[in-house]
Amino acid sequence: MVAVRRLLPLVAAALLVAGCGSAVTENRLRLGYLGNLTHVTPIIGVANGFFAKALGSTPLSTQVFNAGPAEMTALLGGQLDAAYVGPSSALNGYVRSHGQALKIVAGATVGGAELVVRPTISSVDDLRGKTVATPQLGNTQDVALRYWLNQHGLHATTDDGGGDVSIRPQDNATTLDQFRAGKIDGAWLPEPWASRLVVSAQAKMLVDERDLWPDGRFASADLVVSTTFLRGHPDIVRRLIDGELAADDWISANAAKARSTVNTELRQITGATLTDAEITRAWGEQEVAADPLAATVGVQADHAVTVGLMSATDLRGFVDVGQLNEELVARGRPGVDDAGLGAKQ
Repeated sequence: MVAVRRLLPLVAAALLVAGCGSAVTENRLRLGYLGNLTHVTPIIGVANGFFAKALGSTPLSTQVFNAGPAEMTALLGGQLDAAYVGPSSALNGYVRSHGQALKIVAGATVGGAELVVRPTISSVDDLRGKTVATPQLGNTQDVALRYWLNQHGLHATTDDGGGDVSIRPQDNATTLDQFRAGKIDGAWLPEPWASRLVVSAQAKMLVDERDLWPDGRFASADLVVSTTFLRGHPDIVRRLIDGELAADDWISANAAKARSTVNTELRQITGATLTDAEITRAWGEQEVAADPLAATVGVQADHAVTVGLMSATDLRGFVDVGQLNEELVARGRPGVDDAGLGAKQ
């Protein structure tokens, strides 16, 4: 398990402020999420009013990010109260704040990430000397790529894009453009970006990340909440979780409508409309799930240690699924496990 050694532009001052947090005085919720299909839960939760209904009189404001590290900077700096984010980015925020700033309180998405490459690339060995993109240094897909390369004997530096494989962290839309222009050779991406490269830019899938995990299940997005906000407004957090569960139920029961709604929302966020083929392929690569899959989060932490982005530390206290389990039991569903990452005894 882990503590961050070096990673992306997390503002030092923001981290110091967020270490213990300031008093929560406003009865509102500021929520962040990404403009990716892997964030279908908050996209639908906001667009279809599930969060607003659950929150009642509590005002909700939202902010959309390209990748998790920047989102965690906002949460650590006090601009967000809660965020849907990849596990690696959440780990960065937790460890950099010495375990004080945030907690995972629910899951969101399982799966939905792939390494897609040029058709001429058929194996990991073919990547030697090539350039591969990720959404941002230290984000969940960036760590996954670096670990996978490491397991196959290939090294990539974090400082200058050097090594056996050059990794280029950048905006997902830029990755699509550069792949089409022949400036990069592949990318490890969340959905729908992986499917966009496959369907519309003639990339092929080299690695489906689900194949690297037991039972094909790993957390690609979880819900984290500021520790200060959780302590000050546990009722609001519980209602947010209630809204998530309602959104997930609707998504599962109305796949076609959900795809259409998400496509409309992503067009507003990114300025581009997914084709039917793109969103259909992407939709099949993932599933919504309230379980944060805490055991896989711990493994992802170990991966970050292996590639030199984090150093080992105690993660007990990182996950708090108490309110989620209460909501699940109230619906007649089984609770979820914190995999030993709950509160220290």
